[in-house]
Amino acid sequence: MSIPVLKFDAVIVGAGGAGLRSAIQLSEAGLKTAVLSKVFPTRSHTVAAQGGVAASLGNSEEDHWTWHMYDTVKGSDWLGDQDAIEFMCKKANEVVVELEHYGMPFDRTDDGKIYQRPFGGHMSNFGEKPVRRSCAAADRTGHAMLHAMYQRNVKANTQFFVEWMALDLIRDEEGHVLGVTAMEMETGQVVIFHSRATIFATGGAGRIFYSSTNAFINTGDGLGMAARAGIPLEDMEFWQFHPTGVAGAGVLITEGVRGEGGILRNSSKERFMERYAPNAKDLASRDVVSRAMATEIKEGRGCGVNKDYVLLDITHLDPATIMKRLPGIHEIGLQFAGVDCLKEPLPVVPTCHYQMGGIPTHYSGRVVMPQGGDMNAVVPGFYAGGECACASVHGANRLGTNSLLDLLVFGKSAGDSAVEDLKAGRAHRALPKDAAEKSLARISAIDNRKGGANVHETRLAMQRTMQDHAGVFRFGDMLKQGVEKILEVEKAARELEIKDKSMAWNTARTEALEMENLIEVAKATMMSAEARKESRGAHVRDDAPDTAEFPNGRNDKEWLKHTLFSPVDNSISYKPVNMQPLTVEPVALKTRSY
Repeated sequence: MSIPVLKFDAVIVGAGGAGLRSAIQLSEAGLKTAVLSKVFPTRSHTVAAQGGVAASLGNSEEDHWTWHMYDTVKGSDWLGDQDAIEFMCKKANEVVVELEHYGMPFDRTDDGKIYQRPFGGHMSNFGEKPVRRSCAAADRTGHAMLHAMYQRNVKANTQFFVEWMALDLIRDEEGHVLGVTAMEMETGQVVIFHSRATIFATGGAGRIFYSSTNAFINTGDGLGMAARAGIPLEDMEFWQFHPTGVAGAGVLITEGVRGEGGILRNSSKERFMERYAPNAKDLASRDVVSRAMATEIKEGRGCGVNKDYVLLDITHLDPATIMKRLPGIHEIGLQFAGVDCLKEPLPVVPTCHYQMGGIPTHYSGRVVMPQGGDMNAVVPGFYAGGECACASVHGANRLGTNSLLDLLVFGKSAGDSAVEDLKAGRAHRALPKDAAEKSLARISAIDNRKGGANVHETRLAMQRTMQDHAGVFRFGDMLKQGVEKILEVEKAARELEIKDKSMAWNTARTEALEMENLIEVAKATMMSAEARKESRGAHVRDDAPDTAEFPNGRNDKEWLKHTLFSPVDNSISYKPVNMQPLTVEPVALKTRSY
């Protein structure tokens, strides 16, 4: 069977913020660049980002990138690589100003500067008090960002392949990445995209959980492809549960609501965060707030008939401020909760929001993996940025608004590195004769299998398993059971069957292929979580010893290291955290006080 081959200098998989930012660097450098996306670029999941993008501009009060770095290291619970964090925080002002020059319609202060709001965990003068660091476009920052960067790409003649699904990485015998196979969803045709540089910007995989703020397209496609190509996944035990998803719907309520003065209350109308974080209160970091909410609910102080949510109250704010700064939240409250937030509080619960782990990368955007004695050997021709990548700037827990900063800084960095490598002479390498066989075999198996597993039922079993066994709070025995259950689900996911055999717009086939990616992520998450015998950041184990030596269950002696999960044999190894430049001794932050 003859497979069409399309040749490009660079192929980018994913048209969200990181993908678009990478594409700008490549296209404006005069390189022939293709961007593949399952949806139209301005419908990528970055569109859901509401609160803003972090940068120490200091437009409303004094701020400095070193304070931002300190907050990010502290928020990461010391698992973030400090060289990468330094790089990101130093670059923040530059990429935000660039975005403004692309036409990003940031809100403005009275004197015309970019408006900035406070966000959880962002503090002035190394933890003194909350600082305004989040550059916002009302509560639709991601939406505005995508439009600004898409228009810039149109100007630069980036070539978009919309409603295409990437299937598998193509690697040769020497380990070089030569492009991807992809399927046009309209026709079902499989095509090889042969490239000199391949960049993954496929976003997260929040759909492994039953309750998630993630769009249905967030199925971990980049991670699944990397795993099938033998590339390990880093720190997959760390998943951030956003404190404020709409109860019963999971739709995100931005942290910007609390930044503008919103207050969390329990069934007694108590502002309970004063008990858990006396200084930062409702603006403590997300892991702290999520666990506080879960504790209130667990101890019977939740709201509603089933006492299974808490309230986010902004009724004390000026309605004009809400409609100016948070118009989208007012609309979400009406549509998904049946609540007018001008008049009554919103029902909210912690909901899976963001993966801190992903494809291991250097802060240059180059993908790395253990080879020989080198734990960070570069995978030639392969780059990644945004949520699918692990640089690792978020460590065990991401600060709010660092996600949009991540995709801007590392999307650009990956693009710059690809441009550098291509201009240094990286050529098209010969494709293996069997370049598309793996992808064709997977599709053929799904199409022709009889008596296999139902895709919907298998996905639901995976999501329930992840929610029940690897949620906000984790327990040793539950994690062990979770490993057994997820391996059972994996068996079903390897034997999926679909009834629809048509070629055009076969969503059943697409969902089956997505499930094969999701199960790789779910397995890596559950097994990595079971193996880490401590509490750190978003990974909180009830059975981790809470002692004077290990306050809050965090064990720096044994577990200050990154997890690497190998999909080849389900094995786990570790590599050290980069602690340079060291800002403060980790012991000083063990109390996690805010």
